[in-house]
Amino acid sequence: MFLQSRTIVCLVCFGVLPNQARSVEPAGTFRAGAVAVEITPTEFPRRVAGGFLEGRAEQANDRLWVRSIALDDGSQPLVLTVVDTCMMAQSLIDDAKRQASERCDVPVGRMMVSATHTHSAPAAMGCLGTRLDEVYAAFLVGKIADAIVQAHAKLQPARIGWTAVEDWEHTHNRRWIRKPESMVVDPFGNATGRAHMHPGYLSSDIIGPSGPVDPTLSLVAVQSLDGQPLAVLANYSQHYFGAAAVSADYYGLFCKYIAELLGQSGEGNGPFVVALSQGTSGDLMWMDYGSPAKSITIAEFAEAIAKVAERGLSQIEYHDSAPLQMVEKKLSLDYRVPNAERLAWAEPIAAQIEDDLPKSLPEVYAREALILHQRQRTELKLQAIRIGELTIATLPNEVYALTGLKLRARSPATMHFNIELANGAEGYIPPPEQHTLGGYTTWPARTAGLEVQAESKIVEALSSALEEVTGQPIRTMQDEHGPYALAVLAGKPLAYWRMNDAEGSTPRNAVEAGPVAHLTGGFAFYLPGVGSGSGIGSGERLTAAAFSRDPVINRAIHFAGGSMTAEISQPSDHYTLAAWIWLGEPSGASQRSGLIVRGPFGEKLIAHQDSEHRLRLELVAAEVGIEFSQATWPAEDWNFIVLVREGNEVRVHVNGSPHPVLKSSIDSRLPADAEFAELRLADELQGKLDEVALFPRALSDTELTQLWETGMR
Repeated sequence: MFLQSRTIVCLVCFGVLPNQARSVEPAGTFRAGAVAVEITPTEFPRRVAGGFLEGRAEQANDRLWVRSIALDDGSQPLVLTVVDTCMMAQSLIDDAKRQASERCDVPVGRMMVSATHTHSAPAAMGCLGTRLDEVYAAFLVGKIADAIVQAHAKLQPARIGWTAVEDWEHTHNRRWIRKPESMVVDPFGNATGRAHMHPGYLSSDIIGPSGPVDPTLSLVAVQSLDGQPLAVLANYSQHYFGAAAVSADYYGLFCKYIAELLGQSGEGNGPFVVALSQGTSGDLMWMDYGSPAKSITIAEFAEAIAKVAERGLSQIEYHDSAPLQMVEKKLSLDYRVPNAERLAWAEPIAAQIEDDLPKSLPEVYAREALILHQRQRTELKLQAIRIGELTIATLPNEVYALTGLKLRARSPATMHFNIELANGAEGYIPPPEQHTLGGYTTWPARTAGLEVQAESKIVEALSSALEEVTGQPIRTMQDEHGPYALAVLAGKPLAYWRMNDAEGSTPRNAVEAGPVAHLTGGFAFYLPGVGSGSGIGSGERLTAAAFSRDPVINRAIHFAGGSMTAEISQPSDHYTLAAWIWLGEPSGASQRSGLIVRGPFGEKLIAHQDSEHRLRLELVAAEVGIEFSQATWPAEDWNFIVLVREGNEVRVHVNGSPHPVLKSSIDSRLPADAEFAELRLADELQGKLDEVALFPRALSDTELTQLWETGMR
């Protein structure tokens, strides 16, 4: 199962004299040190990355810093560094690590350097339409090295602790699945985007978010032996807020407010040091697009998150020692290089670019196509870090929240968090199924160019590293059955697909040796399921429900042009199909239809949504005709739909009513020698499907009512 908490790591370290010798302390003493080194540019203008086209900064609106925290368990050191920048190439970071290692006795394989991902800093890396700011990048290398060396020089006896708190209010999924008639046109002129970023508040073009949220704010804290706080490292999955360049964005303000809340001077930039590292936020942002727009300033936003962190800091238990370990792995991956047709499109457009500065999206992506064609392949640097009972996974990508949740679920440790854009920058890595949905984060470029299976390979590599760093096997995701699920299983179903899956194309069947289902086409995993909340507005805080055992959140699969099929052996004309469906946010109401289920004998149950966002059901009984329900139900609600076949009779029940809303006779039969028949679900459904149970008999009215009542507890 996935842990539903999120991790804020707070390291509170106290400073010591730079010339304090390692040999002064007894062997095995846990030590820590921290420093902040300023990297605000002093000469302008500066090139600024973060948008499709190159930005320009004429002044510094606040200061930028490199914040570095050194740890030593008495046998080996470890240095964690966070830089106020958008992203950095692996070559820049490797150069800084090399310089630092030459000046102190920390091996490069024991260093982590990551970017906050402020979109308001000088371009330390060239990407999309922005050219590298070569002068600033060269300056940054030395400053990162200085921070590592100085933090290590400040090592002194310390205690360390960690915890996690949840903050659902300040991060949301920014990538929403759109209606089929509202596809986004990509830079290559094709309508390929079933999912896209920033749809606008309460947009009429959307159905629902394309992925889950990771709300965990993770805390690791280090303090002096007399309890004096010296540094805080926080981790939160929120992309950025937005600020005029040059600026550290909300990351810098968070550091300031943590210092104030703890009564420390220096705004978190020394001697007390605070750093906010970037979690897995590739598809997350602070805007809640399923609700009306809120008026909030960057300062209010940063202060609110700092107050959540303060609550976590107050509950940390400190340890006099904690074993430290880091495992670093390299992973070679292919780029999605352009084919001949794409090259033919790109070459004449790129040839018109002046001064290597694209001025439009086609020019940006034409140049990116040629760059990927030249590069073909790359190598990623991945890390697994252990600090006592905490593990950290680092990766040089912008990662979807789902990927972070997978890694947390797999870690053998009691607490885990992830740092993205660490030790390099290799762009977005959508989970494989998200590539089918398209959108900006899938458009091939240096910022999103890795092979379709890259995410799966990265998760596997980091899982192996987590096993190595802890000496324990990784955990596997399992369904935790609540009262509803147990009631379904007590009814002896032939198949029960909980739809809690997070990866793959074969949903788990809760019935051992039950039929195997297959997912094809467009779909998205791990969305809020029935009973656990909506993830939007007042329902943003997801909770356990009757479907999954506390504290596990029930999940569902969102279908967006995809379908689910299963072969049923020795099909009977006595069966029941029970499922929960949800057809989207009300702002995106439109007239559309989709299959709920086609039974083994050809009978079909279809969902229709009207422009008022009401659900109406249609029963197609192969040789008899079509019937529509007179009643309708809110399409934004979860509705419990049960199709019962009992010999020649087919009936449909909704939301536990013993009275069918549809009823028909049918006499279609399979050939006498037929050993298998297909069960098909969700063709063109455009919404979520959850808790799909197939019983090899006709459920009684009492049984289906009891299931409904159990689910509503």
